[in-house]
Amino acid sequence: MHNYILPETGFVRLPQVLKVFPVSKSTWWAGVKDGRYPKPVKLGPKMTAWRVEDIKELIASTRG
Repeated sequence: MHNYILPETGFVRLPQVLKVFPVSKSTWWAGVKDGRYPKPVKLGPKMTAWRVEDIKELIASTRG
């Protein structure tokens, strides 16, 4: 599925999220809006990221 390894903790930006959860940007943002995917955290005025723990939980929940 992917070769990118998530860090243990911290935050990841959208390009890193899409490497481990391969959907299009528009599909990702639609999923965030309707609650299928985790909400982002604003790290600055122009910087959005997701908690690594939330992304790992999302991946685990989709695997079965």
